[in-house]
Amino acid sequence: MSETEVKVPNIGDFKDVEVIEVLVSEDQIIKKNDPLITIESDKSSVEIPSNFEGKIKTLKIKVGDKISEGDLILTLDSKSQITEAAEKKPEIEKEFRKIKVIKPEIEQTTKIQNRNTSHDISYASPKARKFARELGVDINQVVGSEKDGRVIEDDIKRFVSSKPKNIDEVKENKSYKIKNEFEHSDFGEIEIKDIPRVKKLSSTYLINSWTTIPHVTNHDEADITEMENFRSSLTNMYTGEKIKITPLAFIIKALVVSLKKFPSFNSSIDEIDTGKMTLKKYFHIGIAVDTPNGLMVPKIRNANKKKISLLSNELKEVSELCRNLKIDKKELFGGSMTITSLGGIGGSFFTPIINFPEVAILGVGAVVKRPMVVKGEDGGETIAIRSMVYLALSYDHRIVDGADAARFLGTLKERLEEGRFESDLGL
Repeated sequence: MSETEVKVPNIGDFKDVEVIEVLVSEDQIIKKNDPLITIESDKSSVEIPSNFEGKIKTLKIKVGDKISEGDLILTLDSKSQITEAAEKKPEIEKEFRKIKVIKPEIEQTTKIQNRNTSHDISYASPKARKFARELGVDINQVVGSEKDGRVIEDDIKRFVSSKPKNIDEVKENKSYKIKNEFEHSDFGEIEIKDIPRVKKLSSTYLINSWTTIPHVTNHDEADITEMENFRSSLTNMYTGEKIKITPLAFIIKALVVSLKKFPSFNSSIDEIDTGKMTLKKYFHIGIAVDTPNGLMVPKIRNANKKKISLLSNELKEVSELCRNLKIDKKELFGGSMTITSLGGIGGSFFTPIINFPEVAILGVGAVVKRPMVVKGEDGGETIAIRSMVYLALSYDHRIVDGADAARFLGTLKERLEEGRFESDLGL
């Protein structure tokens, strides 16, 4: 019986590249172009296929080995064994058909699972394997949906989403689910209600954001007395009636100024390992809307191109659509940055959670009047009642540094305190 050596082919300029996965095992029958190993350099992960077919006799490498062109990967027995096995196959299949009662779809899944178990491998692209490693997923547990059970990224996502979300199963966090010794009903009357669908949907994004993004929050306060005086003075020149424009429209306009000056705040990072970030050229501002069904965040598109009066009207429209659950799902995605305001609800300080995949969110407290030290007309200091608002900027520390966050808030604060928005009003 002859023996065939399978060696590392020409892999370009790569040398001493690490083997990160061995995709075959001894005594396994392989075909031409079947993947044998996966190697990983600083630039990419690459599968090395077989140039021959046959039965693996010996494996010459293992995970962690450094290989270069010409290194021996494995040896194969001659093709005669394959031919012999193929001749016996019809007879085996004939006997097998007599007892096979499993439904086709179940059979396919079982076949894939058995293959993965017997060889402790899963057929997947380097990209899919990298994705699995980043999520801490054992790819050998994932059932592939592609040809021959090949695993793709969508399979990994489905696997992750299908796993129980119990706290005690999150091994990396070393945390465990606390079991109540008593039922709530043991202490009195209770009522079981369904969690609103909107809150259940948003909880996944909130958990992902809080657990994957290193949050830092900077706090500051702005004196918006001049802005409020300007806003309250707006009247219809024909009827003399007061024009009502929400303060949020002014804040959106001021936020755009900061985003233009600090473009890193108008970005996203989908995978930090890629070393790439997406800088957005548009300015779509998300607005957190309190609804009976839960918090929703529609987007005010192209806020940089719209006047304050139009922004105010759009805020009313999207808020109403959200409260009536008539907002288009797409309008809840694709934002630059989000504003969440306590507004008329009340409250000064809070720490907002970033709306993934954005890298920052602005929290706005309620406007309160209180005495402040200000400059008098004579240039000296005096006490005056001013309209003050607290600002909370939460940001992704992987992209935004504390100094940039302070400058960003400073620019926003400066624009709000100017109080002159005549050119941006649009009335």
